[in-house]
Amino acid sequence: MELTVWRTFVTVCRLGSLSAAAAELNHTQSAVSRQIAGLERQLGVPLMERHARGVRPTPAGEVFRRHALATLNEADRAVRAARDARDGALNRPLAVGATPSLAAGIVPEAIRDLLKHTGPIPWSLLPGLSAHLHNRVTAGDLDIAVVTDAPPGLPHDPRVERRFLGLDDMVVALPVGHPQAGRGPVHIQTLADQTWVEDNDGSAALLRQHAARAGVSARIDLTAADLPGKLALVATGHAIALIPGVLTCALRTDVTTATLVDPPTRGIYTITPRRDPHPCAAPLLDRLTTAFTPDRPARATHQPTDTDS
Repeated sequence: MELTVWRTFVTVCRLGSLSAAAAELNHTQSAVSRQIAGLERQLGVPLMERHARGVRPTPAGEVFRRHALATLNEADRAVRAARDARDGALNRPLAVGATPSLAAGIVPEAIRDLLKHTGPIPWSLLPGLSAHLHNRVTAGDLDIAVVTDAPPGLPHDPRVERRFLGLDDMVVALPVGHPQAGRGPVHIQTLADQTWVEDNDGSAALLRQHAARAGVSARIDLTAADLPGKLALVATGHAIALIPGVLTCALRTDVTTATLVDPPTRGIYTITPRRDPHPCAAPLLDRLTTAFTPDRPARATHQPTDTDS
């Protein structure tokens, strides 16, 4: 079986549409249909079924999709490994992922320190939520990702190695001039009647859990599409927000913070693929570990990791 056909099948499953897959792969829709039909004849089982909005894999197709994706990822790694051996390892681009708050400061600083040691290497930084970054690591798209265990948490996945960096105390973002701005630790009860804004389910869950422990509820009346949008609503006085402590050093000038009494926390971790690690992933991890020292926003205390058991 040719891997080209397998890529076509995986693309159709991902997009849920023959026409969308054809457009992405620069094929005709009839060519995509023929490839899928030929694959079904080879395997002797139906792989796709139609539904109201497109196509989806049958139960047999879903099983095949998972194995096909793993095979394609391994094939891509084989190509990269061969090219690395030809060109030299440091010519391989380093693909880094980080949650938005970590991509705003700590991770770029660690990359800067890495480049001082290695000299120029090609690299990229992809911001995203933890679940998305985990999937990109397991798919072979990222060499290292810096993620958090904020709800719904991190999966235990034998394909990745997870390392604990530190605990991050969440803080409250306030517009400059807010009555609580610059004050000492604030009880959540003092802020319970304020309008809150959230940009993702994990942060909202931390806020609700923290408020519930204090016997109050937080009014999350506004929703932002992303972290910059969330901070814009805070800066203009529309709301206040729960944000990661690691973001404090990278806030815009019209936003300030207040600490909370017994604040909610989240763990910060790196995840790296167990197979075919990038040669610069370990040195970058060392620099990230150094970044999470007691004088930084995150508190580096030991937590169990996948390699501690």
